[in-house]
Amino acid sequence: MTRVSWLLLGALLTVATAAPAFGETTLEKLNRTGALTIGTRTGSPPFAFVNKQNEWVGFAIDLVEQAVKPALERKIGKPLKVEKKESTPPTRIPLLSSNAVDLIAGTMTHTRTRAESVDFSITYFVTGAQFLVKKGSPLKSIQDIAGKRIATQQGATNARILRERVPTAQLREFPDQPAAFQALVQGQVDAYTNDGIQLAGLQAKAPNPNDWEIVGDFYSYEPYGFAMRKNESDFRHLVDVGLMEAIESGKYFELYDKWFGPKGEVPYPLSPENRRFLQLQVVPR
Repeated sequence: MTRVSWLLLGALLTVATAAPAFGETTLEKLNRTGALTIGTRTGSPPFAFVNKQNEWVGFAIDLVEQAVKPALERKIGKPLKVEKKESTPPTRIPLLSSNAVDLIAGTMTHTRTRAESVDFSITYFVTGAQFLVKKGSPLKSIQDIAGKRIATQQGATNARILRERVPTAQLREFPDQPAAFQALVQGQVDAYTNDGIQLAGLQAKAPNPNDWEIVGDFYSYEPYGFAMRKNESDFRHLVDVGLMEAIESGKYFELYDKWFGPKGEVPYPLSPENRRFLQLQVVPR
């Protein structure tokens, strides 16, 4: 056999080893390859991003490596390595459907529409729409925005909700978050609305974070979950077990503080309500 033939054979064997066999379940694939492939993000701090040391890190990645992976390893009886592939909102469901990844670990909201295509884990993070205002602003909640100038991002669900609930609010849509925040800085709007965690990230990276504050209870509900292929109840159960064990043991809250605590990448205090919600998902042993 020629050298070229050997190289082609080696390439084919590599593809055959990595690709899932026909009809193979995710757990069977993990057992065969020894690898869990996750679809995640490179620029969504603190959930998943590439840091200054060129390391792929984040809260969602830590939960996979320190909570989900151990539960899977106990089941298959062998160590697993976690391999990462970049996923974006348009590509994450196709990546799952094509078996390119086994799990989506990022900021994916569990919705009824998406649940028609993929299955979701228990909720691992909850956020919702709030308002970013200049500190000392009289605007404190959605009840205060009638007649006020409110910045939103173009195409955001927040704008639709506000039009339905407060039709007298003066909504001004901007192409992206920096443009909306600049309008707030310049006094063109009275508040900027988005998911609370995104507002927290914006505030944390502002030149003077203490000049701004996030106000109001959530007026929308955004439950983030890990997504996986449909109809694989054994795999979904183990993902849920890993997350529930992390919540029950306190590991989840340690990781939360690492990324969202006062010294974290994006300070975002865990509300008592959200803590209770997470704990209520834990099935008693």
